[in-house]
Amino acid sequence: MLNDAIYYKSYETIGGEKFMAAAAANPLHGRLLFKLARVLDDYTFDHKNGYVFTDNVDVYLPDGNLFRPDLTVVTKETAGIINWKKAIFGVPDMVVEVLSPSTRVRDLTVKKDAYESNGVKEYWIVDPYMKSVDVYILQDGKYKLDGSYTKFSDYDWKNLSDEEKAAAKFEIKVSIFDDLVVKIDDIFSWDYDD
Repeated sequence: MLNDAIYYKSYETIGGEKFMAAAAANPLHGRLLFKLARVLDDYTFDHKNGYVFTDNVDVYLPDGNLFRPDLTVVTKETAGIINWKKAIFGVPDMVVEVLSPSTRVRDLTVKKDAYESNGVKEYWIVDPYMKSVDVYILQDGKYKLDGSYTKFSDYDWKNLSDEEKAAAKFEIKVSIFDDLVVKIDDIFSWDYDD
C-alpha cells in the first residue's frame, strides 16, 4: 500500500489562488526556525500559556487564506482555534516568517497584509542573510513596526556611528506575553563558533 503523503501536494491559498508551498528549507533557515521555536516553546511550556507550531501546520484564516507560516504561536486564551488532528482554524496570536528567495515577496506583501487584516497580533519577519528581525504589532487594526533588531558582525559594528550604536536593539519583547524577551543572539548564534 502506497503512502498517501506521496501524492499530497503542499500548497497555500492566497486570495482564492493556490500556490505551491516553497521547497524544503535550507539548513540555515531550518536552524534559525528551530532555535526561535525552542525559545518560544520552552517559555509557553514552562508557563502553560500557549502552543508553538512550526511550518508543517496549516493555518486557515477567516478570510479564506490558507498559510503554512514558518512559526505560529497560539496563546492559551485562543487555543480553541486548534483542531489537534487537522489544522488551526482561526487567527493565531503570533506568526513568524523566515525569508527565503522563493517566499520573500509574498512574506513581505500579501501574507503580511493578510495577517494584518485577519487580526494576527504580532508578526515577525526574520531575514537569515541580514541577521535581522522586524517585529510588527497590530494597533488599531494596522501593523506598526515595533522594532528592527540586527546581529551585527564585528566589522559592521565598528563602522556604525555612535548614534546608530545607541539605537541598536538586541532584545525583542514578545508583546503577546507579559514577560518574554528573546535575545537576538538566541536566534543568530551558531552554537559552537560564531
